Formats: sequence, C-alpha cells, structure tokens
Amino acid sequence: MIRALFALATALTLATPLRAEVAIQEITTPGGINAWLVEEHSIPFTALEIRFQGGGSLDLPGKRGATNLMVGLLEEGAGDLDARAFTKAKESLAADLSYAITDDTVAVSARFLTENRSEAIALLRQSLVAPRFDAEAIERVRAQVLTGLRQDEKDPRSLAARAFDAMAFAGHPYASTHEGTIESVSALTRDDLLTAHQGALARDRLYVGAVGDITPADLCALLDELFAGLPATGAALPEPITPAFPGGIHLTEFDTPQSVILFGQPGIDRDDPDFFAAFVLDHILGGGGFESRLMQEVREKRGLTYGVYSYLADRDLAFWWGGSLNSQNERAAEAIEVIRTEWQKMRDEGVTEAELNDARTYLTGAYPLRFDGNGPIASILVGMQMQGLPTSYITERNSKVNAVTLDDVKRVATSLMSPENLTFIVVGKPAGLPAN
Repeated sequence: MIRALFALATALTLATPLRAEVAIQEITTPGGINAWLVEEHSIPFTALEIRFQGGGSLDLPGKRGATNLMVGLLEEGAGDLDARAFTKAKESLAADLSYAITDDTVAVSARFLTENRSEAIALLRQSLVAPRFDAEAIERVRAQVLTGLRQDEKDPRSLAARAFDAMAFAGHPYASTHEGTIESVSALTRDDLLTAHQGALARDRLYVGAVGDITPADLCALLDELFAGLPATGAALPEPITPAFPGGIHLTEFDTPQSVILFGQPGIDRDDPDFFAAFVLDHILGGGGFESRLMQEVREKRGLTYGVYSYLADRDLAFWWGGSLNSQNERAAEAIEVIRTEWQKMRDEGVTEAELNDARTYLTGAYPLRFDGNGPIASILVGMQMQGLPTSYITERNSKVNAVTLDDVKRVATSLMSPENLTFIVVGKPAGLPAN
C-alpha cells in the first residue's frame, strides 16, 4: 500500500501543471540553517533537495576521486544498518534517497510521503552523519568506479573532455575528472574517505530547497534534526580560475570512425549585466536546437554532423562559452571551418530581428515547463540560491529575456565573441586537419 501511495503521489506531482505562482518562503531554522520552501499541500508528499558546495574540487592533493567514492558509499550502510539493511529500510518506507556529485557540489535528493516523514529523515540523517564505510562496501563501489574509469579510457568523448579540461584548467581541480584516476582511486583508504566526508558535508556550504506537504515550522524542525552532527565548517574551497583558450586545433589521435570535437572560448559571468544578451545570442548560435545557426549550417545544409550545439558554462569557479559535435573523420576539418566562419560572421554582423524574436519566444515559452513537479521545483530553488539569485527571479526572468534588444545582442557579439581564442579539441583520426 505504501509503495502504491508513493507511486500515485509521484505520478500526480509530475502531472501537475505549472502553478500560477511559485510562492517561495525564505526560512531560517533555530539552528541557523537557511532554506527555501514552497508549500503544496494537495498531495501528502515532499521533495527535499540538498546541496553541499565544493564537491569533487575539494579532493586533497594525491587523493583525486576520494569525494566521489565517499558519496557513492553514503547509501551503502549507515549507523546500525549495513548496505542491505539500509536498502530494505528505504524500500519499506517508499522513500527515494539519492546522492550525486559534480566538481562543485554534493547533491542529495529525498522524496517521501508525509506519513513516513520522520522515519525517512532519520534514515537520511544516518547516511549523512554516520555512514559506515564498511570494507566490503568500499571494495564493491571502488570496483564500480574503476570499471567506469577503464571504460572512459576507450571512449573518445571522455578523452576529449579530459583533454579540454586539462588545457583550460591547468593547475586547478577542474583540470581532471572528479572520479579520479585508476591509480588514485586504487590507493584510497578508509581514512581518506572519512577525511573527504568531513571536508565535503559541512553546514557552512549547505543549500536547501523543499517543496510539498510541509509547513515552515515542520521544515525547521526537520532540518535541525537532519543536519545535527555534521561539522560546522568544511574544507577550504579552491580559488576561481580563468580558463585558458589559446586558439587553434589540438588533436589527440584515436582509432574511431568519427572525430569528437569540443570547442570553447572565454565566456561571461552569470552576474554580468550583459548575461541575458549573451544567453539569447548563444541560443541563436547553437543553443536553440534545429533552428540554431550551427545546426542549419553544419548539419542541415552540409550534413557534416548529426548534431552540434553550444552553451554558456557558468560553474562555481569558472565560466566559458563551449560546444561540441561529432563528425566523420573525412569531414571533421570542414565542420570546424564552418563553425569558425559562423563564429566570425555572427561577431561581425550580429543577428536578425526575426532570429531575436524567435529566440525570445522560445526561451520565455519553454521556461515554465521546467516547473513540472515538486522535485524539479526544489532543485530550481537550490540552484537559484547557489547562484545568488533572489526569490523574485522566477517572475522576473522572462522579462529580462524580453528586454534584450537587437543592439544588445550586436554589442555583446562584438565584445564577447573571440574567433582568435576559439579553441578546438579533437579526438579521432580526422583527414587533412592541421593541428597545433
């Protein structure tokens, strides 16, 4: 019955249309924890999103992959429960607890029915405060990580991403994957995991979003109970870095019928007054699916790839403008040349009024579709907090997109787009491709 109720609550939540207004409440618990809450009492179900800033970038020298391995073990036994007992307890409550990591965050997601709230939070608390790190579990999860790392060594897209990061972020944690290397992960000890746990899961880097059947008073009590026992402060965060984009083509030969191509140049800070103009510009260039210029020129007109896209990257410690595509080896050089040409053309000529209108229409129309359930909304709340956005951003965002003018886009294209710094990382055996 409990599982049926949970499935029903999840289905109803995902099927709920966007609310006319997302009323965000900012709360501070008696214990000093800040959180954002959207109350929704129509379904007895709550989604809780938790982020600890820092993530894999907190790994100590020589311990790359420690935080990733630690996060993989949080649900492999906690307190008095070994891995099997923990899973059984979670299933008996029909609770969904998940743990993930990026270079910038450790993310924890919890979904639970109101009737099981206390038990679900107690179980979640054990996983955060008292993970067991049993020897058998460590070796099992380590083997899974190592399998993934060995597969990455044979995957051209993974190799391209590694080469891109090593070039752009040399000397910084971003320069290598947070999963570590075969050598570093193989050498990690239980003490390394305990150190990573203390460094990453701390209250001074905590962000919380909650959506669902819970009041501010109940959420305050829940959060103070949940995070009691975590250290007040964690490991020091790394310094920001300005990515390096020297220009040209950087080739890694790899025996594959298609070349993987990543490209990038300096980007724009999310806090920059011109960010929304750059956001619209990128949508027109390569972020807008089949209607983008790159898709039209590279795929539709010339058939050089199945798909090509661009994006503005704004991570905690760096920002850049990037993109990627795959292309047959014999046509990879032509694909790169077309991208360079379009980059130069957009910088010099800007965009058309029709392109701008289409971009604004799409971006404003698609935005509400993100708010399609308690879980997605809770995740959005946390993301807004981490970016330093106000609660009013949800209602203001589309007006900022609509305020972008043709002159704004032209100005930003001229100042931001940098063909001389546009750098290509290629993994494959492209024919006739001159490389640096």
